[in-house]
Amino acid sequence: MLNKIVLSMATLRMISGSLEICAALLMLRFNELNKAMLINSSLALVGPLVLISTTAIGLVGLADKLSYSKMLWITAGVGCLMIGILKK
Repeated sequence: MLNKIVLSMATLRMISGSLEICAALLMLRFNELNKAMLINSSLALVGPLVLISTTAIGLVGLADKLSYSKMLWITAGVGCLMIGILKK
């Protein structure tokens, strides 16, 4: 029997991967740099949202097993990742 938390996290990742593949196919179909850049920039919004969502689901699943200080460290780590990814 699959764990519901793991199944939720995996499903989000599969949806995210499917969006990436669809975006790549759209870029090839349109074959225009402007449209490819627009599609690519749209994907830049999806990636961090999926990261935050899957991490949040995982933390909810681990909430009874982790101390508050460990959860704070994990949250701080994800925050640092987001700052590093989104900062120009």
